[in-house]
Amino acid sequence: MTQYKIKTAIIDLYNNERNEGMRCIKEIISDSNKRFENATIYYDVFDARYRGEIPDLSYDIYISSGGPGNPFDGEGTKWEADYFNLLDKIQENNQNHANKKKHIFFICHSFQLMSRYFKFAEVTTRPTRSFGILPIERTEAGALDPILKQLHNPFYAADFRQYQVVNPDFNRLRELNASILSMEILPENEKITPALMAVRISNEIVGTQFHPEADPESMMYHFKQPERKLQVTERYGEAMYDEMLSHIEHPDKIKLTRQTVLPGFLDNAIQSLILR
Repeated sequence: MTQYKIKTAIIDLYNNERNEGMRCIKEIISDSNKRFENATIYYDVFDARYRGEIPDLSYDIYISSGGPGNPFDGEGTKWEADYFNLLDKIQENNQNHANKKKHIFFICHSFQLMSRYFKFAEVTTRPTRSFGILPIERTEAGALDPILKQLHNPFYAADFRQYQVVNPDFNRLRELNASILSMEILPENEKITPALMAVRISNEIVGTQFHPEADPESMMYHFKQPERKLQVTERYGEAMYDEMLSHIEHPDKIKLTRQTVLPGFLDNAIQSLILR
């Protein structure tokens, strides 16, 4: 049996801030090894914002993490120029049908950079901070998409952000042949524009505003912080906070999202690389 080596680059955008996202991403990649007898999946970590580390084009799969702060704070910096240059190279590679395709997944902060790069929607400050385990609506395209079709509608995911991707440019989406896979569900009393929560550019390129990597351990880390509890209770109320706590261990809430979205992306990428 042929043994394949799959190289994965994790692009760390946490800017040296303590987080649970990187642990979760590493665990999901390591777990993918258990599902493929004829493939070994390796990963390297590149600290993009803090150390200016950007991977080259030698990797098969790229996962670009969430991170704190303003998605425009990298403008004019070398790391952001290098990051977008990598995306240029991935696009150029994938548009040549003779080449082995490169796969990339964008998470939260990276999803906002993805929107800036592809110009399919506006990236703006959110009127109120979103934090918690929240319901998300699949679109018709999302119901058929390989990374979301096994989820319920609505499904639940971890959502932490002060910024948002809104007002999609449908002409640009058609030009890219891209699809909106999911949308924010707003409380009835919030009269703001719902945000895009997942977009697929191609078979190889997809991103989510929510955190598909989040697990119960990472969510308990967040919910135990007094300032996080205050954010939820001030916006949604104590009852909603208690309901979110119950979602942490519920098998059909973030556990299902964790088991489905990013593992599904990896499985599809690895299978296409092996079968090529």
